[in-house]
Amino acid sequence: MFSVAIDGPAGAGKSTIAKAAAKELGFIYVDTGALYRSIALACIEMSIPVDDVSAVSAALEKISIELAFVDGTQRVILNGKDVSDEIRTEKVSMSASTVSGIPQVRAYLLELQRSFAKTQNVIMDGRDIGTVVLPDAQVKIFLTASAQARAQRRTLQLEQKGEKPDYEKILEDIIKRDHNDSSRKIAPLRPAEDSIIVDTTELDPEQSVNRITELIKGRMK
Repeated sequence: MFSVAIDGPAGAGKSTIAKAAAKELGFIYVDTGALYRSIALACIEMSIPVDDVSAVSAALEKISIELAFVDGTQRVILNGKDVSDEIRTEKVSMSASTVSGIPQVRAYLLELQRSFAKTQNVIMDGRDIGTVVLPDAQVKIFLTASAQARAQRRTLQLEQKGEKPDYEKILEDIIKRDHNDSSRKIAPLRPAEDSIIVDTTELDPEQSVNRITELIKGRMK
């Protein structure tokens, strides 16, 4: 099996780029961030503070997460319900950053993530794929972009959905999340020693996908 690990900060375009590259290469795309978002959503629905480590840890036994693939697209099933759209709100995003720092949550999800790479060719994206989840991946990429570029992209995404986003608030949240993800004690966000750094600040989505697929194809030869 061939595994590709793509890590990087929030808003760098990991999901969009990984999904497109997987489709071109015929790989399965696994969005691990969706798993953490699902736990965050479950806690919100159960009125559990996401910074209460004991309560979140205790709640894990009541949480069931499955990934389904419909026409090559990943769908997230939380306790029997498809929550693929619900987990994409800003509130869930920030809460996911908090719960992802809890060791019990990371241990709970680790084997689920690894199981996909054992049976099929995968492109998996997240924060610690190359460093923790798939340390033996044949290709490791650290995808990044300036905080300003990421905030502009997120603002545009929300505007296209008919919303009226606050760019400054989005930028503030991204900077805060970067700090949370890179400074946590458990599996902090950082490039693996053998990862390839790809900065997409000046690249459009198509250029970014081409860059990633070229890197992967080069390693597959």
